[in-house]
Amino acid sequence: MAEKNIITINGNDFAFEPGETILEVARRNFVDIPTLCHLKGAIPTGACRVCVVEVEDARSLLASCATPATDKMVVRTESKLVVDARRLIIQLLLSSGNHNCAVRGSDDSDWTRFQLNVQKDDHSDELCPVWGDCRLQDLAYQYQVSGDIFPSTGTKYPLEDVNPFVVRDFSRCILCGRCVQACNDIQVNNAINFGYRGADTKIIASGDRPLKDSDCVFCGECVQVCPVNALVEKDVRYQVRPWETIKTRTTCSYCGVGCQLELHVKNDQVVKVDGVDAAPNYASLCVKGRFGYHFINSPDRLTKPLIKENGEFREATWDEALDLVAKKFSEIKKNHGADSIGVLTSARISNEDNYIASKFTRAVLKTNNIDHCARL
Repeated sequence: MAEKNIITINGNDFAFEPGETILEVARRNFVDIPTLCHLKGAIPTGACRVCVVEVEDARSLLASCATPATDKMVVRTESKLVVDARRLIIQLLLSSGNHNCAVRGSDDSDWTRFQLNVQKDDHSDELCPVWGDCRLQDLAYQYQVSGDIFPSTGTKYPLEDVNPFVVRDFSRCILCGRCVQACNDIQVNNAINFGYRGADTKIIASGDRPLKDSDCVFCGECVQVCPVNALVEKDVRYQVRPWETIKTRTTCSYCGVGCQLELHVKNDQVVKVDGVDAAPNYASLCVKGRFGYHFINSPDRLTKPLIKENGEFREATWDEALDLVAKKFSEIKKNHGADSIGVLTSARISNEDNYIASKFTRAVLKTNNIDHCARL
């Protein structure tokens, strides 16, 4: 019997498979290690350093997301050295831009000046649009730190909102790289990457152009993985807070793939869509699935069946409309034969709906004349 590889985390022994990182072993065994830059399914970078741990005999703290587990390794995830390092890292991140949430000292004499500068850059006098839904804010609360210990860095790049879907707020970007990984490793669109160097580093599209003029397909993957407020859906920015919505899981109806969606509903209206981390899409969506929901609340939508009489439509009940359709089908079939009827469905509806349409056409109408738009 082959010997197991064993790693000791906080005094407890855990078996692991070759190639697993410290973070993966810890999470699998319900040991909490905080992360910011780590993205499931992407190559780990260790960029943010929030996930550092103390490894016995190592010369420095190591990023657990990028450090492979080795046999007989001894790891401490919450030692004083680790906690002090995380507190310092979070403080530095909070000072790197306009993080004007409740974690910054509101009694500071510089608060008013700081807030006014944020309003100027942010085009709003409200607190951060993702207040209450920000991973950096969560960590600041967890480790009891604020961003006022270091002077706030200035804003080098203006806010970009010249596309209909996404607002890019560079004043709040912490350069964690999750958006780059989501675009390049997960969606493989290769639309954005790191640009410039040093203190001038910025997440850019090719040629540092606005997203609307780039290779971006607006799948919104970058928005969903952003841990701060650097990327936000344009329609919900400052309009919707997370505690104001009810979340409902459903299946996207735009095509037959069956992507799982989470609808954010406020006042009986869908205001935002996220992907669910489950098969088949594992949180990823296309531009239609993520942003194509406005038709749901459109005042032009038909809410009742219409029957045309004397050249004009009138509202009818479903029973009346379906009875009329069934009657017309029966008359056409009797007078002209079943093959005089044809059915067109859509490649953009679910597989189940297409299956039912096929059964209805062949078993009820008694014709094989059925097709859908993928062949037209």
